[in-house]
Amino acid sequence: VGKGGSGPKRMRGDNRTPEGRYRIDSRHHSQKFHRFLHVSYPNTSDRAAFDRGRKDGSLPKAAAIGGNIGIHGEKRGREWMPHKLVDWTQGCIAVDNDEIEELYRAVKDGALVDIEP
Repeated sequence: VGKGGSGPKRMRGDNRTPEGRYRIDSRHHSQKFHRFLHVSYPNTSDRAAFDRGRKDGSLPKAAAIGGNIGIHGEKRGREWMPHKLVDWTQGCIAVDNDEIEELYRAVKDGALVDIEP
């Protein structure tokens, strides 16, 4: 998961993985990663929490909510990624290339994804 540590994603650049219920809303052959299943972040709850944070000052006024979160394989050009030992993504969920291949074949567009701490 994201290298930003525990807790729900609050804004772009916090390097956290969103928590909640999402859908797989698209998929593509990424130039950066081996396969990419896009997750429907931000959802309605994420937008409401972001708006509250901007209103109460817990988020910077210039903050953006972010997006482009997904489940993907290893980074291209790397023979081995440490995703099972260290959180290295900027908010995505990384899996082995053989695992993303299996997910890419098995998961239908629109499938529900629950991301929990």
